[in-house]
Parts: sequence; structure tokens; C-alpha cells
Amino acid sequence: MPNEKVLLCASLILLSQRALSSTMMHTKCRGKFYPRGNNKVIRFSVPDEKVRWAVPFPEYAPVSFTTAGILAGPSFADPDISETLFKPKWNELDGNVDRRSHEGTYEVVDGYPRNKHGRTGVMGRGCLGRWGPNHAADPVVTRWKIENESRVINPVSKKPVLQFVCIQRKDSGEWAIPGGMVDPGEKVSSTLRREFEEEALDALQMTAEERQIVGQKLKDLFEQGKEIYAGYIDDPRNTDNAWMESVACNFHDEDLKGILHKLELKAGDDAKSVKWMDLDKELELYASHKDIVHQVTLQHGAHW
Repeated sequence: MPNEKVLLCASLILLSQRALSSTMMHTKCRGKFYPRGNNKVIRFSVPDEKVRWAVPFPEYAPVSFTTAGILAGPSFADPDISETLFKPKWNELDGNVDRRSHEGTYEVVDGYPRNKHGRTGVMGRGCLGRWGPNHAADPVVTRWKIENESRVINPVSKKPVLQFVCIQRKDSGEWAIPGGMVDPGEKVSSTLRREFEEEALDALQMTAEERQIVGQKLKDLFEQGKEIYAGYIDDPRNTDNAWMESVACNFHDEDLKGILHKLELKAGDDAKSVKWMDLDKELELYASHKDIVHQVTLQHGAHW
């Protein structure tokens, strides 16, 4: 029979993950200025008590904003909803485009999908390509912090310290999990590995032979990932009609002398810098990434 304490711990972690997804009140997408708007796009102020759509807010008049880059129609972006030939299948797998939310059915009001987590102060797509959910994948790659060939124990919590690969974003300068967007038709498992290799190992600058060598080294690690979270992300780019969602998986190397203690990190693609960062409650990370890595520490019984 499984240990009752282990079962109880697993149940509490699962409940914590569900609570993070279903009750999250977004705050980072309610800042004064919308990102990439040159500080000219000002969000309509939404107080905490007026975030939920069910709460009346008759004076709510959000600005409508979609960047010129998105309106230009890049391959990864949807057309404007006003275009007569654009007939999206909301809440469904629409060809290769997944318009389903990890959190269930979202409303479509006057032809526009509505952010399940409430008002953001901006309509349109902002700088996001898809109407509705924009799907990303975040690989949380972890190892134990070691000194003298032993795990480092935090003197206050008496728990071992976990480290994760953290990148500094070029766009905002904030530290984050090295994730990225899921391409249409792409498996999330492929996105997770691709984004880690591109952002934390600079794989795009490698030769085919170098990529093959690195891929072989990471093969076992990325075949043993564990899903940590799937749901809404409190991303500053979110709007009333377009929002970020992500699947986060943990790839952990338990071996104190394993591949992750020998891997050379090198920032690439959208990363300005990359490093191993200790997991701790004082961390300041991009979007909802702090909540995600907290789940990882719970899974491993690590310091937080």
C-alpha cells in the first residue's frame, strides 16, 4: 500500500495546481501601459473587484489595440475577425490551430473570444498572434545545488536547494523559464525541448553535428518530463480577447554528477542571458513563472 503521507502530499499538490489555474486573478496584464506600445497605449484601469466579467462595470471602456506587426499578417497570426473569410472554430481544434483552452470553454461575445480570467483594460490582440488562447510550452529544467559533492541544505527550511535554468528575456529584461510558442500542429513535447535548446543552449548557432551531440546528451532527460501546470498565464501581453496559456513540464536530473552539472549554458534566440538560479520565494520572475517553479519545489520537497 502506498504511504498515506505520500498520497496526501500528492493530493495537496494537485489541488494547488488546480487552484492556481482556476482562481488566479491576473495582475501583470493590468499595468498602466500595454507592452510594445511605446508607452502610448494606456490600459483602462480595472480595480480588483471589477476584474470578473460577472461584476457589473458599465463605465468600462477599454482601448482597442493590435500592433502593426500583427496586423501585417505574419504566418503565425490570425486575420482580423472582421474579415469575412475568417471563420474560426472557437473552443475546438481548428485544423492545425488549437483554439481550445486548458481551462475549459471560454465565452465568445459579439464574435470575439473573452478572456476567462476577466478584464485587462485592453481589447484586440495587442502583440499576440491568435485570438483567444495563445499556446506556449515552458520547460523547467532542474538540478540540485551542490557543494563538496553534496546537496546544499538551506539553514532555515532545512530542505535541499533546487536550481533551474533561467533566461533573461530580451524584450523586458525579466528572468523567466526558457519557453516559447507551440507551432501549429507541433507536439508540446517537441516545443519544450526545442525552446530549451534554442534559448538556453543557443542551438540555432550550432552545426548539425553539434545539435546531434547535444540532443543525444539530453535525450534521456527529456523523455522523463513531468507536467507541472497547464493553464492560463498572467502575461503582460494579455488582452480581453487574446491571452497566453502554457503547459509547463519539469525535467529533473537527480544525479549530482549528471548531465546538467556538465552542460554549458549559452543564451540564444530570445534570451539576453542564461544561468542556473536557486529556487526561492524571493524570486521575481516574468508573468506566472514564479507560481510554476513553486510547484516544482513542492514536487521535489525542496527549499522555498
